[in-house]
Amino acid sequence: MRRAELGQRLRELDQAGLIRRRRRVEGPQGPRLQVDGAVYLAFCSNDYLGLANHPALADAVRGALEEFGVGAGASGHICGHTRVHEALEERLARFVGLPRALHFSTGYMANLGVLPSLAGPGDVIFSDRLNHASLIDAARLSRADVEIFPHCDVAALDRQMQASGHRSKVVVTDAVFSMDGDLAPLPRLLALCERHDAWLVVDDAHGFGVLGQTGSGSLAHWALSSERIVYIGTLGKAAGVFGAFVAADADVVEWILQRARTYMFTTASPPLLAAALLAALDVIESESWRRRHLADLIGRITSGLSGFQWRLLPSTTAIQALIIGENAEAISLMESLRRNGIWVPAIRPPTVPTGTARLRISLSAAHCDQDVDRLLNALGELARHPAAPARPT
Repeated sequence: MRRAELGQRLRELDQAGLIRRRRRVEGPQGPRLQVDGAVYLAFCSNDYLGLANHPALADAVRGALEEFGVGAGASGHICGHTRVHEALEERLARFVGLPRALHFSTGYMANLGVLPSLAGPGDVIFSDRLNHASLIDAARLSRADVEIFPHCDVAALDRQMQASGHRSKVVVTDAVFSMDGDLAPLPRLLALCERHDAWLVVDDAHGFGVLGQTGSGSLAHWALSSERIVYIGTLGKAAGVFGAFVAADADVVEWILQRARTYMFTTASPPLLAAALLAALDVIESESWRRRHLADLIGRITSGLSGFQWRLLPSTTAIQALIIGENAEAISLMESLRRNGIWVPAIRPPTVPTGTARLRISLSAAHCDQDVDRLLNALGELARHPAAPARPT
């Protein structure tokens, strides 16, 4: 794009209601956030268990800071892989019930590293239509052929896999879809992969820490185990810190360790973050009340939103998507809630399909019943007395 076009393109985005504006947050993450000098009841964070400001994690950081300092200094292949990183990888593998794990700096980098390690020219990747942008980008970077299958449509995927003559096949899916909050049919997808001799790559960004009896994620939720599964968990959401990991059969993880450019050519994550994550795993395992409370809040909000004119997508997870439709109306609702001291983000294209702009309500174990009731009451008032269209400020 030429320099002269940038201003015009930005104006077009603004006119279409697609300009994104960052908010400046003060203080720690929690159910209440101080933003631009005002305090909001926040339903915008992926801190599903309320661990981002947990004192045990802060204590772990302080201890690791004294022992390891701040930076890792180099990539994990050189001198950035510390004792605490190794302990974290071993603990993560045990936690999700897989032989070995590899720690990445972010979930995006994990996905960009895994798919090109497993597939390349002459291979095929089958990707769910609603997969996260990082999976879409990773499939493109692999240089394998990419076939998109309709969202959670196992029958359509079966037909596509039967018609494929590719040497190697990979099926990739979110476990919990980040904008709709629904679950991928992992047992049926794994059965297809067994039948068609394919890998199943599962991105459990929004299930890790929340699903399963102990919070170990979507594989435990579905009671799945297979050497074909390559599991990716994100550590900056329910775990409350930062980073991600890949877990699988030991040879698979070793191959990714040798081939993933996003692991090989980046500085390792700071050791103090690995220490915080070890503490987070302790809390996830020991404070099961957080998951139980979150489940109660999910039931409370799904029941409370059932009578409104907007469409609530079916979800049993902490992600509750209220479909508004047009961008301007979604922005108007967001701004009206903000004026009432409540922060719920409006999600618009290209993050979601055109015509499905929505309020994405994210629940946390740090919320209380009264917080959810306050949101429901505010939405009820807006449903009865719609506000004039607004532009985000």
